[in-house]
Parts: sequence; C-alpha cells; structure tokens
Amino acid sequence: MFALPVATVVLLAAPAPPVPGTTEILTLEQCLEMARAQSPLVRASQARHEAATARIASARAWPYPVVGYDSDLQPQLFHFSQAEESYLGVSQLFEFPGKRGARGKIAAREADVVLAGGDLVRLSLAYEVKRAFGRLLLAQDKLTYVRQNLELAREFLRKTEHMLEAGDVAQVEVLRARVEESKASNAERVAATGVHLARAHLAFLLARPAAQPFDVVGQLGEAPAPGGLDALVQRALEARPEIRQIELALARERLVEKQARLDYLPDLEVGVAQHRIQGLPSTWDVTFSFPVPLYFWQRPKGPIAEAQANRRALDREAENLSNAIRLEVEEAHTNAVSARSRIRLFEEEILRPAQEVHDMLLFSYQEGGIGGIELIEARRTLVEAQVDYADALFEYDLAVAALEKAVGEER
Repeated sequence: MFALPVATVVLLAAPAPPVPGTTEILTLEQCLEMARAQSPLVRASQARHEAATARIASARAWPYPVVGYDSDLQPQLFHFSQAEESYLGVSQLFEFPGKRGARGKIAAREADVVLAGGDLVRLSLAYEVKRAFGRLLLAQDKLTYVRQNLELAREFLRKTEHMLEAGDVAQVEVLRARVEESKASNAERVAATGVHLARAHLAFLLARPAAQPFDVVGQLGEAPAPGGLDALVQRALEARPEIRQIELALARERLVEKQARLDYLPDLEVGVAQHRIQGLPSTWDVTFSFPVPLYFWQRPKGPIAEAQANRRALDREAENLSNAIRLEVEEAHTNAVSARSRIRLFEEEILRPAQEVHDMLLFSYQEGGIGGIELIEARRTLVEAQVDYADALFEYDLAVAALEKAVGEER
C-alpha cells in the first residue's frame, strides 16, 4: 500500500501533560481514551446510571413505622390531660416475604438497562471520533497534495517565464501558467480551511478547549482487514448494547410479573400500644392486622397482564433487532471489502501510471517536446488521482469503523 505523506510525524512514546504554548500530538487511541473520559454525553450517561443505582436502596427500604396516639372520653375538645382513656403506640408493616426483594431487583434491572444505554453512547462516540480523526488525516493529506501542486505550479510558472525570455514559448503559455498558479493557490487556501474545520470537529468530540492546540499522527488505510462475515454477525449478536438492553428489559418484566403475583399475598401489620385508663394501672395492647383479599382477582390482574404484554412486545423487538443487526453487519462488511478492492485498483492501475505520465511529460516540456497544456493536464490528473486515492483510504477506514460499530466494538 502506498504511504501517504502526513503533516505531523512526531509520535510520543508515552502521553504526558501538554506544556503550555506547545502543540500536543495525539494518536487515534489517545483520542478515543480522551473522548471516553471527557465527553459530556458519556458523563451524562454515567450520572443517569448513578441516579438509577440510587433508586435501588429506596426500592428495598422498609415501610416507615407508624406512631399513633388515641385520646378518648375528653370532657371538652382537645382537653388531652382530662381524657379518661388513651392509647400511645407504634405499628410496623411487615410485607409478605419476597415483595421487598422483588422491588429491589426490578430497580437493579432498570439500572442495568441505563448502564447498557451508556455503553451504546460510548460505542457511537467511538465511531464519531474515528470518523473525525480520519477526516482530519484526510484533510491534512489533501493539503499536502495541494501544496505540492502549488509548488509545481510555481515552478512551472518560473520555467515558462525563463523559456519566454529565451524565445522558446509564446506569451500565452505564461498566461496559462499564471492561471494555473492562481488556481493552485486558491485550492491551497480551501484545503487549509478544511484542515481547520476538521480539527475543530475532532476537538468538539474530545471536549477539548480551543486554547489547547493539538495535532494528530496516523496514516489513512491502516484499519485492520475485516474478518469473516458469519463470525462478525455472531460477535455482534453477543456484544451489541441494544441486545443487552432488551435482555435486561425482559428480566425486569419477569420480575414485575412476579411482584404482581406476590400482591395476592397479604402483608402483616403489628402494633404495640400502651393503654391508660384513669384510676387503673396502665396496660399494653398488641394488635395484628392484615388485609383480607376478597377481591384478589382485581388488583394484580392488570399489572400481570401488562407485564406479559410487555414481554411479548420485547420478544418481537428482539427478533427485529437481531435481523437488523445481521443486515447492518453485512452491509458494513460489504462496504469494507469493496473499499479495500478500490484501494488495490488505485495502487495497481491508477496512481503509479499517473505519476509516470506526469514525470515523462515534465521532462518532454523541459526539453521543448510538448506545450504547457499537456503538462498542465498531466499534473491535474496526478493530483486528482492522489486526492481520490486518499479518499479511498479514508472510505476504507470509515467502513471498518462502521463495521466495528455494527459488531459492538469501541475499538
């Protein structure tokens, strides 16, 4: 594979805190690590998981005890001291075994669903960082090619002016050379703007302040070759966060149904109170109470039916998601294989011949064998081939990144 020139070729052996006023050099792996650590979206997903985890303790909490006071036989309203009889006690509700644990497990599954959603956020962020990183490398390579073309155009202009002074070419050849130099200069400004915008996009994904300059090091077309389709599909069905979310949601609905069935079983409330009657010694009252489920078919019936319907819906969603993942992996795999074939086509049949033709015509022009038009067209063809080749390398890296996302791999 042809090696593309890269604007920055300094690679640090180990990441270190940037020195103020210097440009930090980042690899793709460092960018991915930085995005996971600093992205507001990742931090938001972590906070949502912390909030969901905090609800587990509330779901498992015991009901509050109830303190009661009963003042009877008052001679006048609110004359508590003259009441002939009073009760002061406390009662505690004891839920039927399993109810409190079921609530806690439901809250835990809900927290796990939120956690899987965070994994999906990181997976999407990794793809966006890979794409932005590749776009910056592509923009830098295009700027390199455009600057090479600008140097060629300026050299061509200088030689044409010398040949005009020697009487070897007409004035129109110089005008053509000046037009080409102006076009190349404008293309250089456009390419430089493209590098600036690509770097700004990557900095946004990294949540990096504008006051911290950075550059990237890497080479297009270095993404690993895609593996076998069947193995990739199987890995996707095991690793995708959406699959885990549905599995956890199904587990939650099973717990909800279990909790609803436990509602058929009565809770027990135990109360202890001190009983005081004027002129008599104080005594103690103990009470046991529980609801009588005369209408047992009404209250839990709705939640049970709802949980069962939700499970059926989730089963259908899981089936559709599996089919969608298979299709996504197959499309991404096909795009990666096709992009790799396009790279080989450029290397074997386009890039090298374009370079050879340009060099031959440049020599012929210097020897006076051809005019400037032929050389201008050859140089334009060469630059277009180099840019298209860089595009092909970027498209391959992007296709592999899309395949990694489809499989559920952050890197």
